[in-house]
Parts: sequence; structure tokens; C-alpha cells
Amino acid sequence: MLTGLQGSDSSLMKLNGNGYEDVIVAIDPAMPEDEAIIEGIQADVKVAPAAVPGRDEPYTRQFTGCGERAEYIHFTPDVVLGKKEAEYGPTGRLFVHEWAHLRWGVFDEYNEEEPYYAASSRKIEATRCTVDITGVNKVYKCQGPSCSSRNCRTNSTTKLYERDCQFFPDKDQSEKASIMYMQSIESVTEFCKDENHNKEAPSLHNKKCDQRSTWDVISSSEDFSGNVPMDTPPSPPTFSLLKIHERIACLVLDVSWSMGNHDRLNRLKQAAQYFLMQIIENGSWLGMVHFNNVATTKSELIQINSDADRNELRKLLPSSSGGGTSICSGIRRAFEVFKNGGYPTDGTDILLMSDGEDSTAKECVDEVKKSGSIVHFIALGPNYEAAVPDMSILTGGQFWSSSDDAENNGLMDAFGALTSENAAVTQKSIQLESKGVTLDNSHRLNDTVVIDSTVGKDTFFLVTWMKSAPGISLWDPNGTQVTDFTMDTASKMAYISIPGIAQAGTWTYNLEAKANQEILTITVSSRAANSSVPPITVNAKMNRDTGSFPSPMIVYAEVLQGYTPIIGAHVTAIIESSSGNIKELELLDNGAGADTYKNDGVYSRYFTAYSENGIYSLKVRADGGTNSVRKSLRHPSSRAAYIPGWVVNGEIEGNPPRPETIEAAQPVLENFSRAAPGGAFIVSDVPAGPLPDQYPPSQVTDLQATLDGEEISLTWTAPGDDYDTGRAQQYIIRISENITDLRDNFDEALQVNTTDLLPKEANSKETFAFKPENISEENATYIFIAMKSVDKSNLSSKLSNIAQVILFIPQADASPDSPDVPGSPDGSGSAGGSPQSGVSVSTIVLSVVGSVVLVCIILSATVCVLKKRRSSSNAETPF
Repeated sequence: MLTGLQGSDSSLMKLNGNGYEDVIVAIDPAMPEDEAIIEGIQADVKVAPAAVPGRDEPYTRQFTGCGERAEYIHFTPDVVLGKKEAEYGPTGRLFVHEWAHLRWGVFDEYNEEEPYYAASSRKIEATRCTVDITGVNKVYKCQGPSCSSRNCRTNSTTKLYERDCQFFPDKDQSEKASIMYMQSIESVTEFCKDENHNKEAPSLHNKKCDQRSTWDVISSSEDFSGNVPMDTPPSPPTFSLLKIHERIACLVLDVSWSMGNHDRLNRLKQAAQYFLMQIIENGSWLGMVHFNNVATTKSELIQINSDADRNELRKLLPSSSGGGTSICSGIRRAFEVFKNGGYPTDGTDILLMSDGEDSTAKECVDEVKKSGSIVHFIALGPNYEAAVPDMSILTGGQFWSSSDDAENNGLMDAFGALTSENAAVTQKSIQLESKGVTLDNSHRLNDTVVIDSTVGKDTFFLVTWMKSAPGISLWDPNGTQVTDFTMDTASKMAYISIPGIAQAGTWTYNLEAKANQEILTITVSSRAANSSVPPITVNAKMNRDTGSFPSPMIVYAEVLQGYTPIIGAHVTAIIESSSGNIKELELLDNGAGADTYKNDGVYSRYFTAYSENGIYSLKVRADGGTNSVRKSLRHPSSRAAYIPGWVVNGEIEGNPPRPETIEAAQPVLENFSRAAPGGAFIVSDVPAGPLPDQYPPSQVTDLQATLDGEEISLTWTAPGDDYDTGRAQQYIIRISENITDLRDNFDEALQVNTTDLLPKEANSKETFAFKPENISEENATYIFIAMKSVDKSNLSSKLSNIAQVILFIPQADASPDSPDVPGSPDGSGSAGGSPQSGVSVSTIVLSVVGSVVLVCIILSATVCVLKKRRSSSNAETPF
């Protein structure tokens, strides 16, 4: 998998001497072993089942912003084995296209949702870069071996081509750009540049990158900052072929005197028992080390094969604390445990739990980095040494934080997330519920948890308390009470494992406190019910490991079943500071604000509610809801363009049709619930006292337009007072006949009267209509519209995407078909009409475009290690 280790916010991939190192290529555990696949990926990628069965679409999972690195590249086995080259081009060229998504954060220069637009040439053009890519627009249909084509008809409403119309490029081309449009064209070897960029096209890159060119985004990345071009051709890539072995891990547990404060030691013991009973996978090797100022080996590596093995380790968990703190001693002792077991440290897991109160921890950071071990750090309390989370970040490990408030259940969440990254998702423990509450005597916590049909195996209910054992009641979906909880009063916990596959449906629980100010928690986890059916999962993360006031951060939560996005869920982020301040945010998949794409299964929101400096922890709850959740069947974003066929000697040579579905989503799924930890992040530079307002409204990215008589009607998603939270104070809408003037000199453009337009609450749908004035209709071909939002502190948002109003009817291809007739609601239409000019405002046709300006660079499409050299003209040319 071309990504950093999953669970880490920072990739291990780096640029060294103009070549990329530590690129990770992985085969999904669900794929059967095939030596041909291993040979095929020695130039490429992550090999996994298709997101939608039967659709071998190469894509990059990209939900961050322009110029930011994406998550991973996804190729199916047939793509790697070269069976889809007719549809997507040679694998090497395909990889270059996806690498640009992954590494440099650029977007596609086509748009299947807006495949055509009205160009200033007064013609209908295919959305592409450059317009010098030649071809024909046809409706092409096949029935069995017999195929036919006809000219495209226009829709009388949009004045663009009908839904079934496709652009077929000529097989023989001379144009060199662009790789981000259609890398499969043999002549294409470059990204776009200023002189050939199609600034009119509504491409995704134009929309997402604030009118910056592809090369402007790429050359601004750290890969090209101060890097000296190569004078010689790049050396061939080298590969290390590694096979996954059993998980090798060591629990490294802090037993210093400070762990005796705030009931920390008992909470550690409860969470570690949960890890041993439910989380660590069978077949794993696990050791245990305790440390204070010195370290002690409590268990050498033993293989986990039974409950007896788990219980043996449970007996060795700490029961007392004392002495100083030496985290380095604990880590070095773990290295000895690995060595004694016959394993090198490279690739091992160190599961470090400590309050982090150790000023000497920085002494072994370099040693840990060189060891190859992956350090997962769970910080308990606010007084950690900064070097300890650095160990996790530098080694690609995970980092969590739990405050001393036991009610947050943070330790359980952290230990529950310590699943093996090498295990198949069907083997991993999945957390369904995680909740805590403080109650007085005789008060109750009544709630439910949904066990859906994708999980149910090894279902585990765990209850903890601080003072006295509570009354515990549990009912299955039939209303039958479940008893036989195991009561471990010494550890202050009770648990039950449901035998077989737990019944799908809503389970109800009741916890009754037996003391005042009692802290009760409940954790529920399960595994996939069927090894061949992937469970619904939630992956949560922040966009960065560190943040500083006043820069906002972004919360992401990805809801999937296998690789298929789940849309329509209710997703909430719970963010807690180290002192216990909690902020809840509803995450949205609406394509506005912090959310890059609508309905892609990634739910997002800006986070600006900083309360203090230090560690913050993230947890996400996702619920299926009633009659709302569906699997998305849409084609994934940031994918290579499918080639419907080529024009050869004036005739279309069609490719196999791409599998399509009539609906964009499957029917409603059953209800489900998940509680997923998202790790921790560190915030700095938060001033004391009330925080000044330094957060403007978020950028409007979905400004759209329709025509209503002589008025232009606009729609967009409302931003907030602080990015996508609250309510903006006012909108400023301006229009111009020149897109560049509007972009570069927005404040000087003609302003629309918005006196009666009062902003709604963030994430509401806004509508506004106006009649354009002072536009020279006789000479103008377009009206361009953009907007900014202003908050109560007079802070202004970034400029929105630009809506384009067309003052002419675009010319269709020459057609012998009948004249234009009204289009049907489904987007089909009639034969193309003749060009017209001098049209009044009442004939305005509207569309939406984003960015302008692209720059060109030659790029080799045949290798997976990208290098940069100096060409004969001394121009920097990345290969």
C-alpha cells in the first residue's frame, strides 16, 4: 500500500537524493496468493478487491485539500496484471497519474458529473485539458458484437450534450498534456502549463485548487523546495520483498509512584486486561515489561493461542506502584525481550503506557528510531514529556491520550485500538460502544447498543467502576435478560462474552450506581460474523499530529464496509483536552466546508475550539440511523479516467463497457453503531484568557446557479462564523465579465445588492436570486459570479468557487438530425441546433467552473520511483 502505516498521520515515505524511499506496497489479506501479482507490484501499489464488485477502477483515496497528501492508491489485481490497459492505459502511466494525487494533492482535469461545458469559442467542448486533445462526441451503443454510433443531441435546458454522450479521443495525437486528464494517450507526457491550460473547463482540479495550476501545486510541495535537479538519468528502483509474520509485541507498563495518583494504576490494569482478553489476536507473540526507574521483565514472548495464555499474562499485570520513571529503561528492556525470543527489533510493536512524567525520555529517541520498532504510546494525564509522543510519530506508531477523568473511558478506547495492522479486517476487534458517566447512589445509566449483522462474533460487554460494583442488567433484542457476568471485584470490572454469533438487533443495558459520585463505564466490542463479509468500520483521524492557535484543524471519520463508502450515517466527534474539557462536533459528508467530496463516506469538520495547550484526544461515534444509511455505488473520486474507446481512421474502436449501476446507492442498510478512537494530537500557542476571534467563515466551494426568467438564482452551503460553525454576518457577491479580473481583483468587481440576504446557520442550504445590471450584453459572452462571507469581527472568507453564466447558445457538432426540441428530465435531449449570438439575458445558460492557469512539466510514466533531472534546456523535469 502506497501510504504510511495505517493509523499514523504521517507517512514514512520520503524524498532522498531525488528518489522516493520507504514507499510501502501491500497486498490486502483478503487477496489469494499470486506470484504474478507480486511481480506486477514491483512498479506500483496496494492490491485489494474492488470498492464495488466488478468495477476495477484504479483510484487514490483522497479526502484532504489541495496540495495535501492523500491516503493510498488502490489497484485491483486485474489492473496490476495488465488486464485493464485498454480501458486505463499502461500501468506505469496510470501510476504516475495516481502518484500525483497521492503525493502532491492535485486533482483530475476531467469531470464526469460535468463532462461538457460551453466554451468561449461558442462551441460545446468536452471537459479536458488541453482543448487541443482531439476527438469526437458520440453516443455509442453495443448489443452483443454489434455496435453503432450517432451524433450527440443537446438538452434544451442546459444547451449541452445529452447524458449518454461521450468524448472519444483520437488514437493518434500530438498534444503532450495533460497527465491529470488522460494519461493513457500515448503522446501525453506533461502536466498542463499557463499557455495551454484550459481555464474554462469545470474540471475537478480547477474547482478544488483555488484556480492554481497543476504544476503550481506540485512545485510548491516540499519535494521540490530547494531540491537540486539531477544531471543524469535516474537509477532503477530497488525493492525489498517482505512477508508478514506473526505479530511480535511487548506491553511496556509504567509502575512509577505517579501512577498511584488519580486511580491511574487500576485503570491501566482494567484496560490492559481488556486488551489481553479481547483485542490481541490469536497467533500473536506478546511479552510484558514493568518499569519505574528500572525495568523488569515480567514475561518473555509467549504465543497467544488460548484463553489460558491470555489469563497467564493477566496475572502479571501490576498491582502496586512506586519509584521514579525511566521510559528508556522500559523500552530497552522490551528490545531484550524481542532478542531473547529470537526476533530482531525491526517491525516489532512496543505498546507503551505511561503518564510520561520523565525528563530523560529524550535520551533514547534516536535509538528507538534506528531500532525499527513501532512505538504506540498511550499518555495518561497531562504531564507527559514531549519526546515520548515524538517516538510514536517518528516510528509510524499510534498515539493516544487519556485525561485523569475516568468517565471518558479513554484508556479502554486506546487499548481497544491496538489491533494488528497486518490482520484482515474480519479478524480485528471492532468497538461498538464506549461510554462513561458519573452517577449518585441508585441512579441509572439506561441505553442501547446495536449489533448489526456484519458483526456478532466474540461479542464482549465490559463494565468498570471506581467505588462499588453496580447493578448490571442486559437484554438481547428479544427482550431476554442476559446474566452470568463475571465479577472481578479486585479489578473493579465485570464482563461477559456472548457465545457464538450474537443476535443482530438492539441490545439494552442498565447500570445502577451503588455509591455517590460513582464513575461507571461500559465498552462493547465484537468481530466480523462472517469471514467473507467485511464489517462496517470507522476510521477517525485529525489532519495533522500537531496544531497551533489560531490555525484550524480538521477532523475526518471514514465509514466503510470493505472499500465501499457508507453514506447517510450520523457521525459525531468527541474531542477532549488533557484537563477534561470536551467539545462535540457533528461531522458532515456534504462536500462543503472541511469536507472535500459529498457522499464519499468521509465525514469532516473544522476544529477551532482550543481551550488550552497540550494533548487532545479524539473519539468518533457513528450510528446508522433509521431509513437513511446506504452503500455508495458512485465511482470513486480521484481516479484515472476510463477510456470508452478510441477514434482510429475515423472509426470508433470501443473498449468493453464500464460496469454501471442505475442507482448511486444501494437500498437502506440496517442500523449499526460504532465507537472509534482517533488518537491524540498536540496543540500549542493557545493564549491564556478569552481567545480572540481569529477564525473567518469557511470558503464556499459549491456555489451553483440556475436560470429563472431574467434572474440568476444561486445556491450554496452556508459557512459559519468560525469556518463551518455558527452563523456568518453577511455575504458579499460580485460579478464580472472577466474571470481573471474577478479572481484577482474581487474587491473592485461589480457588487450585487445583498441587503435582504441574511446568512443562515452553518451547513444550511442558501438560495438567492438577482437580476444582473451594468453588463454589456452585446459584447459579453459570460458573467462570472463569486462571493465571500464576513463574520461579526469583520473577518472575511477565501473567495468562493466561480459560477459562470453563458450569454450565448453553444454550437453543437454538425448533425443531420432534426432540430432542437425540449429536453427530458433525465438529461436526454434532441438533435443539436445551430449557433446563435447576441442573445439577451433571458437566454442565459449557467454552469460552474473553478480554477484557471496550469503549467507544464515532462514526466516519465514507466517507473514507480519518481526522479528529477535537468533536461538539455536546463528546465527542471521530474521523472
